[in-house]
Amino acid sequence: MEDAYTLTLEDKESHFQELHLNFCGHSVCYPDNSIGPSAHPCYILHYILSGKGEYRVDGRTYSLEQNQGFLIEPNVMSSYKADHDNPWTYLWIGFEGTNAKTMLEALGFSHHKVTFSVNCGTELMKIINAMLESDAEGMEQELFLQSQMFRFFSFLSHELSTDSNIFQRDKQNYYVRAAQRYIYTHYSEDIKIQDIADAAGISRSYLTILFQTILHVSPSDYLTDFRLTRAHEQLQITDLPIGKIAENCGYQNPLVFTRAFKKKIGSTPSAFRSAIREERKIKMDQVRKRK
Repeated sequence: MEDAYTLTLEDKESHFQELHLNFCGHSVCYPDNSIGPSAHPCYILHYILSGKGEYRVDGRTYSLEQNQGFLIEPNVMSSYKADHDNPWTYLWIGFEGTNAKTMLEALGFSHHKVTFSVNCGTELMKIINAMLESDAEGMEQELFLQSQMFRFFSFLSHELSTDSNIFQRDKQNYYVRAAQRYIYTHYSEDIKIQDIADAAGISRSYLTILFQTILHVSPSDYLTDFRLTRAHEQLQITDLPIGKIAENCGYQNPLVFTRAFKKKIGSTPSAFRSAIREERKIKMDQVRKRK
């Protein structure tokens, strides 16, 4: 159970279809009080004022406490439960609209990032109380609630600036990982940097910026290094002809492969293979002498 204080507007038609309030409130929960599993028709943001609890969605469980919060997405099954020893008190705001998803993404939320941490509980609670205590009616009430809702998001936006930077880095890392996966599975083909950028879903210039920023190497050099690393391995563990290894590693011209290999390793592929075999022969001879 919980002691809840709620304002509900779901039965009223809003003049603000882009983004509007559906309901808001705050609750003092009893130990182990749980809601769900259930799906809700709109977005709901919960913010924990005190205590602890758990939020479960898509097989993930988040243990949350004071100054943290969670987002419930529309039509997504989820549940949340107050802690047994230190049950949470929280506030919430439910909203929807054609621009709701875009605004949440701008704040750093996504389907895979549904929790947050901010330290503006006092301000958020004042806004919720102002909504609950409003005695205005009609359009005056709707405009007042809209203004308070935007104040709510304004405080979140200010506090979430750091989280948004983290989200941006995660997004950048995602693009880099997508590019790397494409290289790992297609390096033996005649791929171009544009092909890698297309696979990651970004422009070639942005791909270059991300590789230089995160990996400190250009996409071209990364592809070359990966191909030559594979060639290095094949020269050691196979008896394949040099030309075949070059082809396996994405080089259509064996001479181009030889020049690239020598520049990176310091010797030609054939000289490298001969040196490796000679080294192994010496070691085998030494083992035989010990016996």
